Amino acid sequence: MKFIHRVGYYLGGFSIGLVLLAFFLSGKKTSCDYSPNARTVKNISIKKRFYSEAATKTMKTFNLDTLAISKLIKTGNVNFSESDTKSEGCKTYLIENKIDNKDIKLLIKNCDSIATINSIIIK
Repeated sequence: MKFIHRVGYYLGGFSIGLVLLAFFLSGKKTSCDYSPNARTVKNISIKKRFYSEAATKTMKTFNLDTLAISKLIKTGNVNFSESDTKSEGCKTYLIENKIDNKDIKLLIKNCDSIATINSIIIK
């Protein structure tokens, strides 16, 4: 069998497989959270969140609500070099994002069952 025929069979089978996967996985809540950033953000997003006084004050000053903070967390990037990931109990993460051309940094303490937003820094 010639090489071109083998490539044709391979691509035909591969495309049929992709169509079947798209058919079976459509409508299901599947996700591919394999990167460290995606796992950390998902872990923080599914927990109950509390806000410190400083974070609440910043939110009132800049007219941010909890929905905006949730969006900032889900679309943000975790800065692992400035985060404390070596702690035993609660780890502290710095999530960076932008809103209205302003840089925002969220300092979040992630414990077993809750996530506390300690501070919100807007530049």
